[in-house]
Amino acid sequence: MRKEKKKITQEMIYRAVASSTAIETGQSIKIIEEKIKANRKKYSSLHLSV
Repeated sequence: MRKEKKKITQEMIYRAVASSTAIETGQSIKIIEEKIKANRKKYSSLHLSV
């Protein structure tokens, strides 16, 4: 039997980056996520390749 692949969402990427950064810096995951989302709006014309 094959497991179905779970679709990776933008929110999942934000959370992964925020939690990794929180471990390294000791800051709150929520605060880091908010900063990431704010920067995303600031640079909305740029896209990451997937």
